[in-house]
Order: sequence, then C-alpha cells, then structure tokens
Amino acid sequence: MAQCIRTLNPSKILKVELSPINQTFPPLSSSCKTTPKRKKFPTISASIMSSQQPPLSLEALTSSDHRDEVMGAIRSSLYNCLSETNLHLTVPGLKSKTRGKVRDIYDGGDYLVLVTTDRQSAFDRILASIPFKGQVLNETSLWWFNNTQHITPNAIVSAPDKNVTIAKKCSVFPVEFVVRGYVTGSTDTSLWTVYKSGVRNYCGNVLPNGLVKNQRLSTNILTPTTKAADHDVPVTPQEIIQRGLMSQADYDEASRKALSLFAYGQRVALEHGLILVDTKYEFGKGCDGTVLLIDEVHTPDSSRYWIAHSYEERFQNGLEPENVDKEFLRLWFKDHCNPYDDEVLPDAPEELVSELAWRYIFLYETITKSKFEIPMTKEPIHERISRNVSQALSSLH
Repeated sequence: MAQCIRTLNPSKILKVELSPINQTFPPLSSSCKTTPKRKKFPTISASIMSSQQPPLSLEALTSSDHRDEVMGAIRSSLYNCLSETNLHLTVPGLKSKTRGKVRDIYDGGDYLVLVTTDRQSAFDRILASIPFKGQVLNETSLWWFNNTQHITPNAIVSAPDKNVTIAKKCSVFPVEFVVRGYVTGSTDTSLWTVYKSGVRNYCGNVLPNGLVKNQRLSTNILTPTTKAADHDVPVTPQEIIQRGLMSQADYDEASRKALSLFAYGQRVALEHGLILVDTKYEFGKGCDGTVLLIDEVHTPDSSRYWIAHSYEERFQNGLEPENVDKEFLRLWFKDHCNPYDDEVLPDAPEELVSELAWRYIFLYETITKSKFEIPMTKEPIHERISRNVSQALSSLH
C-alpha cells in the first residue's frame, strides 16, 4: 500500500457466497460511541476435503474443460482490464485519490473506498494488467476476512461491487507483518535470496546452516518490513519499537494475530490441497483502540501457494514446487531484464498474462469451493463501479 495513506485504512473485503454484489455489513460507528455487534458469517468446515476426493494436482490447473472455458473469457478481456480508476471525478462525495500499486484508494469522509484494479505489481513495479485480477483479489480477501473473525476483527463496512471494498478509516501501522513457513523466493527481500547470500539472522530470526531452497522451516517465522516509499525494508521487532513505529503492546498483539492467521490459513489451504508458503498482513488501530486487520488476506498477490500433493517428491528431487501464484511471472521478468533497475520493462507475453489470470481464478475456486463469476454485462467496468459506489455511499451517510 502506498506510504502516503498511513493515516487511513487500506482495508479489504468481506463476503462468502459472493453472489449478491450489493452486500452491506453492519456499519461501524465513526465516533466509536457504540460497540458494533460481531459480524456473523458462515464458517469454514474443518473437513472440507474428504478421503474420497482425489488430491489436487497440476493437471487440474493445466488441463480441463473448465480451464478452456475460462481462458477463452480471459483472452477476450486482455485489452479490457481495469488498469486505472477516477472515481473522484464520477462519484459525489469522494474527496481525493491515492494510487497504490494495485489499489486506488478514495477518501469518502468517514470511510475509505478501495478499488482493486487489475494492475500486477512485483519488484516494486507495475508489470502488466491481468484480466479479472482485481475481482479475484477482492473476493478472495472477502472470503478470508469472513472466516478469520474468530482471530481478529477487521475494518470492513461493505462490498458494493466485485472490485470494491468500503472500509472504516483507522490509523495504519507503518509495518507489514510478513510470515514465512518455507525458505524460498526470488525478490531481494525473499528468505531464500538473503539466506543464500549468507544472512543467518533475519529480522530477529536466527536461521541454521544447511537449509536448502523450498525447505520447510521448523517453525513459522515473522519477518516484518517497514513500508518505505519505494521498497519495503526488513526490520527487527526491536527496531520497530526503538524507532517508534509501533508500541510494544500493539506490536505484540499484531504479531500474535499475524502468526495465528497464518497457521489458520495453512490449515485451511492444506484441507483444499494447497500449501500456504508465506504471506503478509497489515494492521491498523480503530478510534476505539482496537487493533484491526486491514488490506488483503491470503490472496495470490500477497501470498505464495504450492500444490501440496506433489511438494515432497519434487523437493526431494530438487525440483521447484508446482505453484499457483505469480512467481512464474516474476521469474520471467528476472530472466528477461533487470526488473529493479531497468527504466523500461519488456511487455509480458500474452500467454503468461492469460496463464496468471487463470491461476488466480483457479486459486480462488480451490480455496472457496465456489465458481468464479465472470462479469457478463457489457457495461463498462468504471461505470459499473461508479454506480455501485455512489449507491453504497448514499446509504451510509
């Protein structure tokens, strides 16, 4: 999220069935004079995968009639992505716009309007626009927000559109809580990158010698980063307190919640045939002092997922895990340019863009056990969002 909105809340969506678009959650009081009732939504079954179900495999990801159908819709939408929004020009009452890497955030007075676009970021750059990506991230986050309320409250108010969340404002902690369960990654701050360079104490975690790429850690670890203007910077818990980024009490609470969220996410992912490898969380504080989960949760943008069934065999044979995230796009750019330093980046091939769109949809459907609804209306996306946001804000004020 952009650094300049730390006093606001870049929060995300909530929703399980995801069929009614104009779903509204109980509004939160902007004055904090009342305590909102606990939101009640369907919970995740503890036994989603039965012993009769075949294990999730790469074949389901790479070849099926459903994939062919979805890929056709993706290819027809390659040049109709939601790459930019300007709701402050079309929706009355929106005061300003802040452009994040993926989200456009609008100040709506007591609330924030967060629009998840189709922009694809990595290496602190915008690499491409991916069809339906914004909707996937929005609805994936909604599902996870719904199902993690037993761990932490969040700031969600409503989800009036497939690409939009309305959230209550809060004071955002300038720290991202990155949780890792495996030694992997290709970016400058990834655990494998720093480990193979010789680092053995990372963000306050002492790492043993002899670890190899993609190996599972003996325990999940927290590697926080500060939210710098251009590049997230790893930081230790002690530095967070010493620099006044968070109080000790707030850090302790947020870190406990982050580790609990990750453990829960790993369990649910495994029940669906996936490994949740690593992820990041953001938190803020409401005006009543409550620490709230904000931003996205366990999306393919903020998280790394592998197919569980084949992981052990591939790891033992020195092969890369079968992944369902954006890592293959990262690796393509690293093979074809210097994504950190080159002023102009090459265009991502259409087949890679389409494949990434499909993987995002596949992950959503695998986790939620529901079919992704491809928008069928010919109404321009920006007009649809403007209409839905206008109606939602008018009902809140």
